[in-house]
Amino acid sequence: MRSRVAAVASLALALGNAACGEGTTPPGAEGFSGDALVCDLDKRFLADGGVGRDGIPALTDPLFLPVEPRVDEISYFKSTDRIIGYRSPSGDWLAIPHNIMWRHEIVNLPETTITYCPLTGSALAFARLSVNQSEFGVSGLLYHANLVLYDRSGDEESLWPQMLGQARCGPRSGQSLIRVPVYEMPWEAWVELHPDTKVLALTKDMFDPALYFFNPYGDRYEDPDNGDYLGMPMGQDTRRPPKERVLGVPDGRGGGLAFPFLAMAEVGDRAVFRFEVGDEPGVVLWDAERESAMAFQPVLNAQPVEFSVGSGGFVDDLTGTTWAVDGTPLAGPLAGTGQRLTPRNEPYVAFWRAWAAFHPDTELALGG
Repeated sequence: MRSRVAAVASLALALGNAACGEGTTPPGAEGFSGDALVCDLDKRFLADGGVGRDGIPALTDPLFLPVEPRVDEISYFKSTDRIIGYRSPSGDWLAIPHNIMWRHEIVNLPETTITYCPLTGSALAFARLSVNQSEFGVSGLLYHANLVLYDRSGDEESLWPQMLGQARCGPRSGQSLIRVPVYEMPWEAWVELHPDTKVLALTKDMFDPALYFFNPYGDRYEDPDNGDYLGMPMGQDTRRPPKERVLGVPDGRGGGLAFPFLAMAEVGDRAVFRFEVGDEPGVVLWDAERESAMAFQPVLNAQPVEFSVGSGGFVDDLTGTTWAVDGTPLAGPLAGTGQRLTPRNEPYVAFWRAWAAFHPDTELALGG
């Protein structure tokens, strides 16, 4: 396993053959193919992660196994380890432990690419049809300490900072990816809600299984008060602890609304927050026990709906159903029907300082 090092991108990575237009390409992005390559990245915050192109190997169509029996291939994580949950177009529930993403950062599924940057704590998923079904790989570059993807599309490769969800260097510069909602919580909370889930399994072509038991960036890397981003250049917003997780709702104009986990926990073990970003209403559900927050459309059966904190979950005022933080109906009229709350696609979870670097005009929903 190659580890990232703090090296500002003064060295060009060998990412292709053709050169960019003079004066348009930040250091480290030279060589991407295309005669009219346009780059729109602030090179002060672009860094060479020290691993090279594909030095962190993305996974494509990996093996998923059911929870039971708990075989060796899915025994590399603890009940308290966080996972990224995803519902496939066919309705299957999939779990991708952070343990996998510490080492691979990108998982290409048939319709969707799941991404996680361990340095910025950000999990986002994108529809592959955005890039004609191309796979994504790890470029080796970082922007505001954040993973920079590249699309494996032959002579048309571009650079895509994960938290922007948009190409900022290459032939597709300016093109946005279609976002797909994902869920985050500890494994024990996820499998309680989705006992039929499948989980990404280790196979012989992956790293030594022992490497997936620990975070390569250290046991304290994710502590909320730890301001170390491996020395990578990034913004310095100090309104919240540097690595406090926030659920952020971007507004598409460099701002948005952030819901800090620690501030929400001060409100209560569960809480409901109504909000509006970009003239679009939404509701955030917070569950401290499941260490999770999710944003949904405040609509049920095509009717506006209000939520309140109830015993064991969140209760809607339309049907009286009790819901889990991920939109699963737990009790009441809609339990067992397969109906779910509709998540908003654009919100995602990240560490505070990274969120603020990409959304500098963001407002704090609470805790400001």
